Amino acid sequence: MQHGKYRFIAGFLIVPLTIYALFVIWPFVQSIFYSFTDWTGLSPEFSLVGFDNYARMFGDGTFWKALQHSVTFVLLLPVVTLGLALFFAFMINVGGRRRKGAAIAGVRGSSFYKIVYFFPQVLSIAIVALLFRFAYNPNSGALNSALGILGLDGLQSNWLGDPNLALWCVMAVIVWSTTGFFVVLFSAGMASIPKDYYEAALLDGAGRFTTFFRITLPLLWDTVQSGWIYMGILALGAESFAIVHIMTVGPGGPADSTTVLPLLVYQKAFVGGQAAYATTIGVALLIVTLAFAALVSRVGRRERLEF
Repeated sequence: MQHGKYRFIAGFLIVPLTIYALFVIWPFVQSIFYSFTDWTGLSPEFSLVGFDNYARMFGDGTFWKALQHSVTFVLLLPVVTLGLALFFAFMINVGGRRRKGAAIAGVRGSSFYKIVYFFPQVLSIAIVALLFRFAYNPNSGALNSALGILGLDGLQSNWLGDPNLALWCVMAVIVWSTTGFFVVLFSAGMASIPKDYYEAALLDGAGRFTTFFRITLPLLWDTVQSGWIYMGILALGAESFAIVHIMTVGPGGPADSTTVLPLLVYQKAFVGGQAAYATTIGVALLIVTLAFAALVSRVGRRERLEF
């Protein structure tokens, strides 16, 4: 009977596992293999070169700059994005004042705010990058124009042309474009928390601050942890690549001040014809991503709360 059960389970798993291994695991294996070659990506010919690409990577100043920027992204963007999303979701769902017939409610106009926060998700990331590229334009951009109208001409700047500001401008766009998704995610999680908990806390005299840290955050922790990992992957992957590639000069400039690992992989593979070296940088990106996910899972591990 047990053998029949295992055959039944294996029959359902063999097809999806085969597809996963073929389209996910195998490309990773191929990338690791090509990192030990001199493949250009333009020809099927290549030869093994051992650890030469890794030695070159460790001596490449641009790689270390890109790694520093990617690590900055993965450390700061989840903190800022998830912090804002938790605050907005809490205020939309349970942070409002008491009203007639409802002890627990969101702030007034919460339905409108949900639409406003989610609006960036409707736009393509390429459209978002183009919009903010125009907004950051030092001559005719909306940001400098608004500062001029307000009489704050001293704060006007060449936002994407200043090596000290460009990276922060890019990070601000990523935060703006991703916060809405997590507002919706956390709102769905908060909707599943029994209202009795909040009503009991209100009867005990708890304020918003206490209610959030004593009820909402502990019961929402699994969702927050998953969101943290997902946001980190976005910051290390397609989101950062698309924004940097479209918005910045170069791209990756000025003076490599906005270069990130995904962009460097693209430049080496498709611009420089150095596919093997690009896969080597890709392996480093994979290690950083796995290390981040493992660290968040380890640090964020806590006893599961049932409700």
